[in-house]
Amino acid sequence: MADNEDREEAVRDAVDVSRSGAPAGGSVIRDRFSADEIFQRIIVAADEEVTVGTREMFFAGVAGGFAITVTFMLYASLYAKTGGDPILSALLYPLGFVFIILGDYQLYTENTLPPVALVLERLASIPSLLRIWVVVLISNLFGGMLGALALATTNVLSADAAAAAAGFAQKAIETSQITLFSKAVFAGLIVAGVVWVDYSLRDSISRLVLIYISFLAIPFGNLYHVVVSATEMFYLVFIGELALSVGLWQFVLPVLLGNSVGGVVLVTVVNYFHTTERRLETARDEGPKRQLTLREWIWGGWSASGRSYVPATDEVPRTDPESRENER
Repeated sequence: MADNEDREEAVRDAVDVSRSGAPAGGSVIRDRFSADEIFQRIIVAADEEVTVGTREMFFAGVAGGFAITVTFMLYASLYAKTGGDPILSALLYPLGFVFIILGDYQLYTENTLPPVALVLERLASIPSLLRIWVVVLISNLFGGMLGALALATTNVLSADAAAAAAGFAQKAIETSQITLFSKAVFAGLIVAGVVWVDYSLRDSISRLVLIYISFLAIPFGNLYHVVVSATEMFYLVFIGELALSVGLWQFVLPVLLGNSVGGVVLVTVVNYFHTTERRLETARDEGPKRQLTLREWIWGGWSASGRSYVPATDEVPRTDPESRENER
C-alpha cells in the first residue's frame, strides 16, 4: 500500500516538472503557481533567450515590428471608420501583440523581464542583457519602419485612415516629453506585467484573454508603446510631414525611456524581491557557487574577463518516477 502511494506521488511530482526542470504545475494547488514557481519558469525562459543567436533574434524582432504595423494599421482604419470613437477604434489594437506573444516573436518591452531576472541572479552578465535589448530594439524599429514605409507608399489605408494615422504621431509630437515619458512608464508596467502573469498560465485561451485585455488598456489609457510610437513616427516621416531627428528626439526617445523604466524598475525589480531567497538554488543545481563573479557580471562578453552566462546544468530533475522512487 505504501509502495503504491509512493509511486503515485512520484508520478504526480514528475508530471508537475517540465523537461527543463521548471514547474509545470503548482506545488500547493496544481493549476496555480506561487511567486517562486513563476520566477523559476521565467528563469528557464530567460535561459533560452540568452542563448538565442543574434541572427535568429534579429529576424524574430523584425517579425515583431511587422506585427506592430498591423496594430497601427487597424487602429488607424477603425479610428477613421468609427469617427474617432475611443472605444470602438481600439478594439483590434491588441492583435499585433497577440501575434508577437503567442507566435514567440521578439518585442523590446516584452524582453525586459526574463533577461533582467537572469542578470539579477548573476547568472548572466549585464553586457549579455544589453546585447538582447539592442538587437531586439533595432530589429523592432527596422520592422516597424518597413511596415510604415509600405503603408505610406501604397493605398492600403483609405484617405481618412491615412489622415488618422498621421494624426497619431502629430498629437504625440505636440505633447511634452515628460508627459510622454510618464505615460510610457505605465505602458511598460502593463507589458512587463503581462509577461509575469503569462508565465502563471498554462493554456492558450487564458493567454489570449490576458494579452487582449491588457494591451487594450494602452489605447484606452492614452498610453504609449515604443514600437507602436516609432511606427507612427516613421509613417509621418515617410509622408514628408516630420523630420526624422525631431521624431526620434521628441517622441520615440521619451517613450523608450518610459517603457524601460516601467518594465524594469516598477515590475521586474519589485517582482524579483517579492520572491524568496530560494530562487538561485532552484534555477541552478550548484547554487551560489555558479554565480558570475562581480567582474564577469559587469564586463562579461566585452573583455577577456571570464564567463558572461552561467548555463543551466543537465542534471535538473526530470520526469522519471522510478529514479525519484529510488532516491527515497
